[in-house]
Amino acid sequence: MTDNQAEQITREAERPPSRFERLRAFWYRWARAVPPMLALVGVLLAGGAGLGYRLASDRAEAQDEAEEAEDDTMWTCSMMCVQLPDPGQCPVCFMDLVPLDADMVGLSPRQLRLTEAAIALADIQATPVRRKYVANPVRMVGKVDYDETRLATITAWVPGRLDRLYVDYTGVAVRKGEQLVSMYSPELIVAQQELLVAHRNSRRNAQRAGGNPGSGRGATPVELAREKLRLLGLLDRQIEEIKQRGTPSDHLTIPAPTSGVVVHRHATEGMYVETGTEIYTIADLSQVWVFMDAYETDMPWLRYGQEVEFTSESHPGEVFHGRIAFIDPVLNERTRTVRVRVNVANPGGKLKPGMFVRALARSRLAEGGRVFDPSLAGKWISPLHPEIVKDEPGECDLCGVDLVPAEELGLVPSDGPNEPPLVIPVTAPLMTGRRAVVYVRLPDPDPAEIDEDTPTGPVFEGREVLLGPRAGDYYLVRHGLEEGELVVTQGNFKLDSELQLRAQASMMSIPGDAPLNVPESFLLALAPLYESYLKVQEALADDEPKEAAGHWEVAHAALDATPESAVDRRLDVAWSALRARLQTALADGAGIEDMKAMRVHFEPLAEAMLDLA
Repeated sequence: MTDNQAEQITREAERPPSRFERLRAFWYRWARAVPPMLALVGVLLAGGAGLGYRLASDRAEAQDEAEEAEDDTMWTCSMMCVQLPDPGQCPVCFMDLVPLDADMVGLSPRQLRLTEAAIALADIQATPVRRKYVANPVRMVGKVDYDETRLATITAWVPGRLDRLYVDYTGVAVRKGEQLVSMYSPELIVAQQELLVAHRNSRRNAQRAGGNPGSGRGATPVELAREKLRLLGLLDRQIEEIKQRGTPSDHLTIPAPTSGVVVHRHATEGMYVETGTEIYTIADLSQVWVFMDAYETDMPWLRYGQEVEFTSESHPGEVFHGRIAFIDPVLNERTRTVRVRVNVANPGGKLKPGMFVRALARSRLAEGGRVFDPSLAGKWISPLHPEIVKDEPGECDLCGVDLVPAEELGLVPSDGPNEPPLVIPVTAPLMTGRRAVVYVRLPDPDPAEIDEDTPTGPVFEGREVLLGPRAGDYYLVRHGLEEGELVVTQGNFKLDSELQLRAQASMMSIPGDAPLNVPESFLLALAPLYESYLKVQEALADDEPKEAAGHWEVAHAALDATPESAVDRRLDVAWSALRARLQTALADGAGIEDMKAMRVHFEPLAEAMLDLA
């Protein structure tokens, strides 16, 4: 091979293949690979046929299971009126039926079933309903003032001139009998002369009559003169001094009639006064009055004789105690408050008139929300001084008034049981205007009664309740709950939200939102209640209180004769709430014959009857 041939071969090897050469190489490689590819296609086709048969079989089994499940599915409407085995329309509200969740089978529209894991995740906590004495705190503010019964005014008993004031500025503490004023009075000098003349004549007549003058002749001139001086303000010892001295005194000394502090000085030295002119005002501060302002909404919680504790900024950390002695019968229309007076002992003088105080009265409540003080049961108390409490009847040590039983003053209910009321925490009810809804954890069913196909898990039920007044951290329960039931105190909003998402009854819906199927027999049972209610309305319109009271009692009896529950579950929920409202309204107005008060109690009765209609 020559060098030129070798160079040409090298150039041919380095030259890139042409398009034709690349196409020829592709077809050559494809022809060699055809037998293996045909075998692979055959295998894939055979496997696909088997897989398709298996998929078809599984799809048929799933369809059979779905048909069986569909046969067991319960259908309901969005309002949960009924539960039916077949789809269609609701016979009550005519809405389209939708499949009911398995967990909701057998539950009412207000019930919800959760698992223990869901309860823990939602942090739902329940508290048992119990009976407990609860205290309702009433907070007030007020000011210390003088005890009006311990104020004394020093006046001039005779006309004259004030030559000397022994107490010449206010705030001085004086004791009973100390000298206050020295005054000159011509009238007093004449009265002393009359006493001296009567005394000399009495001795002269005694000598003539053998030492027994004036026996059996009534009051002697000496006694009349002594009584005149006593009425002019002289003490017995001052009168004896005049008799022993034998000459009249040109000045009269006025002593302090009581111990206390001079709070006002009305006169000055050298001033001429007439009979009755005020000179001093003395206040005994060993006991003071504390006037407090209570809002009109707090008045049902306050009673005469109730203990009150208060503090003052002047003595931080120290708590003073007293008892309510007076509740003003007139309301201040500008501030909408009522003045309450508390008598407080002040032996150390720490409380000074004008001090501001913050007070707290705790009203202990018994059944029905009545104020109850068990410490005063069977006690006798003064109607004017509540600090005087005795175990037996007698007289008040301060004023001599006869003591009365504490029941007559409203501190201890005289009728009905004094057992603790039924209460729930304030976090339990969901308040929607005048309605209150609580969620109750129903008791777990007996394991022996549970079927294998029955869903398990705690069930929570929304229930409308009738609440009494709020007392601190508790609400009193009038109707709807029983002692021992578990009410949800944390997580109740979550339960209510879940019911709303499921379009079921919640706090935002009332039992009457959807049409109710009311049997005719149930309507006929309500007829006597309607009839007696309308007669009460007519009697009130005609201003006939006695006739209205009679029909009121008939309405109360007619309500007691109505059935306590209905056949339909939704109707039962609505009727139980309305029946409780009617019972409360009729019980509150029973026995009242005052027209104004009866009209006040008629308003909640009319509202309940309108809701019932």
